[in-house]
Amino acid sequence: MSQGVTRKGRAPSGAQFDARAIARARERVADAGRRLAAEGLVPGTAGNVSERVGELIAVSPTGAVLGELAAEEVVLVDSRGQTVEGSGEPTSELALHLGIYERFGAGAVVHTHSPLATALSCVLDELPMIHYHLLALGGPIRVAPYATFGTPQLAAATLQALEGRRGALMANHGQVVYAGDLHEAVQAAQLLEWACGVYWHAAQIGRPRTLADSQQDEVLRAAMRRGYGGLGGAA
Repeated sequence: MSQGVTRKGRAPSGAQFDARAIARARERVADAGRRLAAEGLVPGTAGNVSERVGELIAVSPTGAVLGELAAEEVVLVDSRGQTVEGSGEPTSELALHLGIYERFGAGAVVHTHSPLATALSCVLDELPMIHYHLLALGGPIRVAPYATFGTPQLAAATLQALEGRRGALMANHGQVVYAGDLHEAVQAAQLLEWACGVYWHAAQIGRPRTLADSQQDEVLRAAMRRGYGGLGGAA
């Protein structure tokens, strides 16, 4: 039986939420934070993770060390960003997360300060199509103009950079990705960091080649012929 879940024990606007589903979402957010930290994508408190659960969003708290994040620390907010349950404050990038859920219908969002993505965000205006795996994120990755963390300006600029994409770089800041669920979002963050690494290493030798539109189209046709649901598993 569903149970109401709010700070005061009563569901907002009479809605009811599945407490078990919320508990599982909190555990997934905590697990994702620890995994991203173990892989070096979120140093210290730099980064945040969230997942939609029904009408609510489970999100990492501000100031949390993601490598040590526990499920009970994960904050529950509604679509307006109001805290429903949790003793801490949600991440300072909550406006960005909420904007991605509203604008793109995402199921989960991951924001990291991963080293290579952050480095390239300091020098590029766009990560070009250096490898067909970037098609899994929608194509070349735009770099949102710099704005102070946690501001409406940063959220607006990043949402614009995400149009038609599942990932973006944030100038002098890091990367953000979204997907249908948290497992896929973590994979997308890993993929974007990998692509940034490929570009970084290639640029040490010369000017990286990029794939023409016709080559990208052929990759998509080949993936469809082979029945790949996404390009991440294409060989």
